[in-house]
Order: sequence, then structure tokens, then C-alpha cells
Amino acid sequence: MLHNDTIIALATPSGSGAIAVIRLSGKEAISIASSKFKSISGKSLAKQKTHTVHLGHIIDDPRVIDEVLVTVFKNPNSYTGEDVIEISCHGSLYIQQEIIQLFLRNGCRMANAGEFTLRAFLNGKLDLSQAEAVADLIASDSEASHQIAIQQMRGGFSNEIKHLRDELLNFASLIELELDFAEEDVEFANRDEFYKLITRIINVLKRLIDSFAVGNVIKNGIPVAIVGEPNVGKSTLLNALLNEERAIVSEIAGTTRDTIEDEISIGGIGFRFIDTAGIRETEDIVENIGIKKTFEKIEQAQVVIYLFDSTKFKSLSKKFKVELEKIKNKYPQKPLIVLANKIDKIDDSQLAKMQEEIPEIKLLSAKSGFGVEQLTSTLLNLINTGALRNNETIVTNTRHYDALLKAFEEVQKVKYGLDSGLSGDLLAIDIRQALYHFGEITGEITNDDLLGNIFANFCIGK
Repeated sequence: MLHNDTIIALATPSGSGAIAVIRLSGKEAISIASSKFKSISGKSLAKQKTHTVHLGHIIDDPRVIDEVLVTVFKNPNSYTGEDVIEISCHGSLYIQQEIIQLFLRNGCRMANAGEFTLRAFLNGKLDLSQAEAVADLIASDSEASHQIAIQQMRGGFSNEIKHLRDELLNFASLIELELDFAEEDVEFANRDEFYKLITRIINVLKRLIDSFAVGNVIKNGIPVAIVGEPNVGKSTLLNALLNEERAIVSEIAGTTRDTIEDEISIGGIGFRFIDTAGIRETEDIVENIGIKKTFEKIEQAQVVIYLFDSTKFKSLSKKFKVELEKIKNKYPQKPLIVLANKIDKIDDSQLAKMQEEIPEIKLLSAKSGFGVEQLTSTLLNLINTGALRNNETIVTNTRHYDALLKAFEEVQKVKYGLDSGLSGDLLAIDIRQALYHFGEITGEITNDDLLGNIFANFCIGK
């Protein structure tokens, strides 16, 4: 991979707009830009201070392409750590392409996906976990996922890992030193202090590993399946949650033949609601396919909302309880919210009888909106967001999670070795492996294949 040439890319989304930003980075960025930029005041870009903005024209002699603002960032005080030029031009597709093509003909190369951030990593401006957080920040679509990405990009997660790694590395150095004086039978590393450190590292790793269960759903959204018999109001509930007519509603049973999905943010957390086909016995081939998909969506969901028609509870109570038990037994790990819909159509005695038979039931009138706010509160309570409020580190990246699991396994081996009185040379093997997995997270240990896989998922221009 070449990282010493000058690259160029569109930094704003493709398409027409009021303004577009074109970014150059590399040792020749300023000189190449200067050769095609004519300042209104006659200034030379090469002589200007860093973090300054200049008005002028991009010239392809003798043609003027556009009037632009050019921002100068000189190394090392730039995003990539190299000289960087950002050209703010008018957002015409034609103008964007003309400027990019002009610089490609004059010494620039088109940037690969994520290459600006890759250069920031290689030049020590970001560690690898911070670089990955840049992509997460761009992709964030809720308050919670944005907050996690910002914290990680600022180094909250990597600082915690680096601190643990540095402490472990200090003890590892002392144990390695003992190996050089094996014949003298001396101990440079205090085993009691080392044991305390290992115990603390295990506790921190366990907390970070456990946080992935929350972090992963916050980052990707929490799938919630709305299930029940036909015509109980599932589509009406979806429309009430989304506050729009997203699903078709009718009195005809089996109207929803396929799953309908949409996502909303509740309390900063993304929830993806899935309106499924009604579960019932039917000879309709198309409807049967929809019912099959319903059970597939229940498998994929992390929360299940079981909705039933409260006006039919008395006549169908036995059948309803059987269906409810089936779902509980088949998916014991999934939170189940039981909703009695259409409660505006039953009297107080019917309501009391229903609540007596099924104490966990929650009341709803999807048509009027009654109970929808309580439902959203219940959904939020299912998600442990205490870590967000306390600004604790939450792991959202699968690669980090995998490395933490491996580091945890190796540190546990070190603890077992200390408990068993293993010699320093055997302890050193497990310590080296733990240090390796810590280094994988921050990028202190890496390879071109890993970097290629990570940055291939970035957008061009970032």
C-alpha cells in the first residue's frame, strides 16, 4: 500500500447540493492545489499559515472552473497528520468532477475508501479503535449510538485498554528480567501486587465483555416483533408507534401477508419494529408463507410483543393462554410483553377478570393511542442504559469483543498460574498472549490484511 503520495476525494455526499467539499492529503497537497488556485488577493497558498481560509478561483488555463474557498491544514496539525487542502466549491456534479479530474491530471491519486482515516492512524493521530469509531459516528442514527461513537473516538475505550496493557507490560518486563537471572533464583515482580493487578484486569475485562450485549443492540437497533392472531390490531399499533400510516389496516383478517419493518428512536435508543402476519390456521398459501416468516422474525427479534383482542378474551382465554405458553417455552430468553388491545371496548368487570387471570398484562388502545407511552417506557426499561448515563465504556465492535474474549482467556490462565505457583517462564507465555490481544484492539499489533478489512467499510473521502 502506498501512503506517501497525494490523494483526493469528495468529502461530502455524492450528488448535487449548495456546497461540496473536495479533500486533498499528502506531501504535495499544498503545491498541487496552489498550481491551480488563484487567490482573489494574489496570495500564494504555500506561504499561508495553517488553519486559514482563502477565497479565489480554480483555474484550468485559460478556463475558470469555479469560485471556491480553500482551507489550508499544514502537517502535523491536520486530520491525517499530513498537509491537507479542503476545497469548498459549488455543489454542481459537473463542477465537482471537473475539479477532481483537474487534480488527478496534475499529480493526485483517487483516494481509496477510508484512506484519509487510515493515514491518520498510520501517522499516530488516532489509534485503531478511534479510527473505527469514526465510521460508527458517521453511521450513528440515534442519540445513544452517537454518544458511544463520540466517547470511543475521543479515546475513552482505547485509554482504558492502554492503561491495562501498560500495567501488565510493566509486570511482564519484571518477569522477563527474572528469566535472565534464573540461576540466582530472584523475584523482581512482587507476586502479591501482580495477583491484585490480574484480578483487577479480569474484573475490567468482564465488565467490557458484558457491555457488548447492550452496545451491540444500541449500535444496530433493537428488533421488536409484534405478534398475535389476525385482526387484533398489530398494524394499528405499528402505525401508532411510528405516528404515521405505515401499515394497511382493515377489518379483514389476514390483511398483513408479509412482515413490515420500520425504525424509530425512543429515548435515544433505536428500536426496529416488525409488524408480522397474524398467527392462525389457514389454507391460504400466501398467508401461510407470511405466518412462516412471522416465526422467523420472532427468532431474530430481541423483544416480543404479544398482542390480543381484549373483546374476545372471555371466549378465547384458554386458546390464548396456550399460545402464550408456547411462545414463553419456545423463546424463554426473549423478553415478552403481553398487550391487551381494544380495552376501550370492554367494561370494568371484564377488565378486572382479564387482569386477574394474567397479572403481567398491559393495557392498550392502539386506535386512540392509550397505553402507547407506557409501552415505550417498558421497552426502554428492558435496555440497561445505566452505563450511558454514567458515561461508562460500552463495547459495540465485534472485533474488539473477540479480542477482549481472547485477552480474558489468557489473563485467566495467568491467574491460574499464580494460584498454582507456576514458574516465571510459563507465566510469561500467557502474559505475552494477553498483551498481543490488547494490542490488536488499539492497533499496536496489526497487519495490512486487518487494516484493509477495517477501512474497506469506510466511505470514500473519509
